[in-house]
Amino acid sequence: MVYIIPAELEDLVFVQSIAHRTWPDTFGKVLSPAQIDYMLDWMYDVKHLEKQHKDGHQFFLADEDGEKLGFTGIEVDNEPGKTKIHKIYLLPSAQGKGVGKKLFAKIREVAKANDQKSLLLNVNKYNQGAIDFYEYLGFENIKSEVNDIGNGYVMDDFVFEMKL
Repeated sequence: MVYIIPAELEDLVFVQSIAHRTWPDTFGKVLSPAQIDYMLDWMYDVKHLEKQHKDGHQFFLADEDGEKLGFTGIEVDNEPGKTKIHKIYLLPSAQGKGVGKKLFAKIREVAKANDQKSLLLNVNKYNQGAIDFYEYLGFENIKSEVNDIGNGYVMDDFVFEMKL
């Protein structure tokens, strides 16, 4: 059975590992290998993850018999009354098995416990599989944004919201 468990500081290596094993499949057709490497080195450096954790981001792991299948990283009140889903990824082998739904159930539980009105997330405009999944869950596309992330790269995203 899959359990969603809080990630402590020492567990952030699992977040990093899952990201490194997931991103090439997730973004291989929409981002260059150089941009994937740049973003993984930047966003999933363990020290960067530890800083986020210490700054109040909450991380959760999907665990099945000790195997880590996926994770999410969220920030309650990123905007007043809104929880931001900064990260959510599953190993390709865990996709389509309800693990993502369990992670989202945990996110909703945490958000509701903190009197949040909605969930926000960014999704790459060309990641159609993720877009379809988020729409299936009830998220709506509320805007587009392009964020300069340095080194000549941008994140070209849709912002999705789900009212709670």
